[in-house]
Amino acid sequence: QVQLVESGGGLVQAGGSLRLSCEDSENRLTFDTMGWFRQAPGKQRELVAEMLRGGNKNYADAVKGRFTISRDNAKNAVYLQMNSLKPEDAGVYYCNAVSATLLRRAYWGQGTQVAVFS
Repeated sequence: QVQLVESGGGLVQAGGSLRLSCEDSENRLTFDTMGWFRQAPGKQRELVAEMLRGGNKNYADAVKGRFTISRDNAKNAVYLQMNSLKPEDAGVYYCNAVSATLLRRAYWGQGTQVAVFS
């Protein structure tokens, strides 16, 4: 019913940029919140950025001013433009989508690796 497909991870030098994409290939549900989480080795998964269907955005303090989240509601897609990357931004980035239903079910992508070398 929902299949979040991510792309755009990779290896980049500190100070560089990457753009992550995530799209629901089934496109049958309406999502309220779509966003990105990341998990570094040995650490808990943490919120990076999220965006409500109406346009409100929320960023983790560590990425404010460097990352920009956007979404295309027609495609059920969410994007993350990451600029001025730092080694501490490295990890597996997971796309997240919460359905716009009473159950507010959360869906996850498979994750895409981001590595930053200095």
